[in-house]
Amino acid sequence: MIQRAIDALCRLFGHLMVACLALMVLMVFGNVVLRYGFNSGITVSEELSRWLFVWMTFLGAVVALRTHGHLGTDTLVSRLPVAGKKLCLAATHLLMLYICWLMAKGGWQQTVINYQTTSAVMEASMAWFYSSGVVFAVLGAVVIAHEFYKLVSGQLAEDELVGIVESEEESAGAEAAPLGRRSA
Repeated sequence: MIQRAIDALCRLFGHLMVACLALMVLMVFGNVVLRYGFNSGITVSEELSRWLFVWMTFLGAVVALRTHGHLGTDTLVSRLPVAGKKLCLAATHLLMLYICWLMAKGGWQQTVINYQTTSAVMEASMAWFYSSGVVFAVLGAVVIAHEFYKLVSGQLAEDELVGIVESEEESAGAEAAPLGRRSA
């Protein structure tokens, strides 16, 4: 049930990120055309684009966390026995939960501090800007905690114990190669 909710949320975030990117492109392109062609511009476009970019980045980080899309290296961990892989995965999940707590605490403090502060052009509360970190920290912690639960309950297969996903080029090449010729 939790897995389906996380997957649905990530699909929603994917749609929101597309909408944010489309709005950013339209505003910035429209602003460039207006400035060079008509000697005018959309005042709010730069600030709103910056806000949309920040929110898009944090929403994308939640999606990447769910799909294991962040950068990493598995040089050591992939060579460990199953118990070592589980231990390393558990340690990284606990460290990531601690980092999410730090981000939530710091993001919340910034949100509270900047609640009365308004942005220069839109005159919206800067708390909306800083709350993006809180949203990421809370949702990221949910994703990580769910993965940690699956680890300690034995629901992860051995190939899921290494949290790195190969690049699309490498995985496509490995699938096309005969079994005896796959690269390590």
